[in-house]
Amino acid sequence: MVPMLIGGSINTIGYGIATLGSALGVAWIFASLINGTARQPEAHKPMFQATMIGFAVVEALALFGFVLAFIAK
Repeated sequence: MVPMLIGGSINTIGYGIATLGSALGVAWIFASLINGTARQPEAHKPMFQATMIGFAVVEALALFGFVLAFIAK
């Protein structure tokens, strides 16, 4: 019996999982902004600024994962 060979790179699977995590993070960040704005419209500006910082951090982590997927080859 011959074992099955897996073609390709396991880095692709790891980056796919990392991308799903980043997508969920961005979705939760903006869902929280919408929910907070609906509850207190006058606090939209401070919440929006915090949202942009959180969005930038999550996207930076996704880009680091993308770069590391190519470096690890």
